[in-house]
This record gives sequence, structure tokens and C-alpha cells, in this order.
Amino acid sequence: MAVVGALVAAFHLVKTAGLVANARSFPVLARGQRAPGRPRTSLLVPARDEARRLPYTIPGLLAQPAEEILILDDGSTDGTAAIVRGFADPRLRLITGTPRPDGWIGKNWACHQLAQAATGDLLVYADADVTLRPGALDAVWAQLRRQRADVFSVFPRQQTGTLGERMLVPLIDENLLAFLPHQLLDLPIRAAAVANGQLLAFRRAAYEHVGGHAAVADQIVEDLELARLSRRRGLKLGLALGGDLISTRMYDGYPATVRGMGKSMRAAHGGSDLVLAASAAFNVTAYTVPWLLWRRGAAWRVAALLGLAERLLANAKTGRGAYAEAVLVPFTAPAALPVYAVALRRTAVWKGRRYP
Repeated sequence: MAVVGALVAAFHLVKTAGLVANARSFPVLARGQRAPGRPRTSLLVPARDEARRLPYTIPGLLAQPAEEILILDDGSTDGTAAIVRGFADPRLRLITGTPRPDGWIGKNWACHQLAQAATGDLLVYADADVTLRPGALDAVWAQLRRQRADVFSVFPRQQTGTLGERMLVPLIDENLLAFLPHQLLDLPIRAAAVANGQLLAFRRAAYEHVGGHAAVADQIVEDLELARLSRRRGLKLGLALGGDLISTRMYDGYPATVRGMGKSMRAAHGGSDLVLAASAAFNVTAYTVPWLLWRRGAAWRVAALLGLAERLLANAKTGRGAYAEAVLVPFTAPAALPVYAVALRRTAVWKGRRYP
């Protein structure tokens, strides 16, 4: 047991070191960041049953200096189209999506149609639940230029409203900042090819060079697959955190968080049941067991405390604050077990569609 404790403590030391490194170096969007030469820009938003979200996110889109803003209604049944029509701006255009062909994931088909309709040389995809504040697009272009990127994505600041969300959603930022030092983004390895479809920008020539969303038509984690494909085609990737300018609330409540995270969990673990099971067991061992074995040695105590420190470091870097969330860390791994259960079912239902 002492050996296991030492290994778990070593894991946490490595993870904490990664977080400390990225706390200093990972780019963050900020007001006032801008660069000359921004090409004609198309803001592209796929929307399916987003009538509750769009009244709050469309004003942020309209606050950007994009030459056109296209929102595609992807078979919504909740009045999404009516919400879009309620905003008057000559740059804003509603597109009615066509039926999804066989072999396509819904979002990928929607994004493909948006690209076909767009006239810009800079294509900026944003999920319908992403909020852009004034200056966001300027900062995206400035960082894209600074990083000399062909494909650039932003990890928005995560907003959470319930206990379940607070336990699970911040893990997205925590794992990104722990295991991908920004300086290693250009390494020719699979793990360093990362993108985020919540806010994903392409130079049009780069998008067409990789084949666009048609090249990843059947992929659930299309953003990562586009990043890997872009890397193989010799394109440069860029990343930044959203800071005060780009934020999102991905899910409403714990059940939605479980369904949403479970949808992509299988693909993120290589489609392997064994890897999923091992990951679930390791997380419980790394984050919950140290507190149960607090009195069994210094290694377990170090592991327990570093687990708290990891959440604090990630929340500080992203600007979320919410430092009291650290007390939830021992309960996070058990709370994630239903996410793994969804992934192990091999199919997931999201917004009325079933995905393999």
C-alpha cells in the first residue's frame, strides 16, 4: 500500500508541476488585445434547441466586428428560429439546416453547411451556449496572429450553477492545463494536437486544406480529430483561455453534465472499455482514496493535499475563482462514475439524437 501511495503522490507532483508551468505561460484572451489585418470574418453558430440560450448569447455575437454572423437552425423544435429572427442586424442571417445525411454527426453536418454558406476568409465557430463579450473577436485574431496559427481555439471560462457541475466541469480546464504545457503544442505527437469546438477559428484556406468538417463527418469529438488532421497536414495549431471575454455554461445540472460528458468520454479514451474502466479506477484511487488513507503515511497526505492544490491552480489560471470548490475534490471521482457508465454503454443520446 505504501508503494501505491508513493505512485499516486508522484502522479500528483507531475500534474501540479504542469499546472504551475501553464499558470505562467498559457495565453489568456484579454481586453485591448488586437492586431491589424483581420480578414473578412464569418461568425458561425450551429444551434439545435437553443431557444433558452440564444437570447443571452446573440447580443454578444452582435457586439463583435464580424462582417457576417450565421446561425444555423439544426432541426430545432423549441422555437430557436423565432428567437434568431427577433434580432435585427443586417449582418445576422438565419439558415435552416437540411436533413442530416447518413454517416454524419449532427453538429458536424451543421458546421459543414455553415462553412458552405459563409463568405469570410476567417471562419469562427462558436457553440450556441458560448457568450462573447466586446473585444472577444479582436483578441481571438490577435492571439491567432501572435501564435501564427492556422487553426485556433479557445477554452471558454466555465460557468457552473449546481454542485454536480462544480465537481465535474472544471476538470476540463484542469486536465488541459496540467497535461499540455503550451510550449509543447507544436510537438509532432498525437497528444499535443488539441482543439476545442466551443470556439474554433480557421483560416479558410486551412479549413479547405484539411477537408473541413466533411473530413470528420462521423466523429463525435470532431474538434480533436480536426486538430490531429490539421497537424498531419502541416498546419499550426493555437490555443488560449477565454479569460473575461469568452465564457460558457455547458450544462444545466448534474444529469445533463453526465450525459454531455459521457457522450464524448468513450472517444477520448480510444473507444476501449478497458481504458475507461482503468481510468475510472485510477481517478478514485488518486482523488478519493488518499483521504480515506490519510493516516496511512505521508505519501497519501501529500496526494490528498496536492489534489486540492490542482483545483485551486486551475481555477486561478482560468479566472473562475470559486476556490471553495477545492473541498469537492475528494467527491469528484465518485461523481464521475456515472459519466463512465454512459460511455461504457457504447451509445449516447444528446438533444434527441443517438450516437454510437
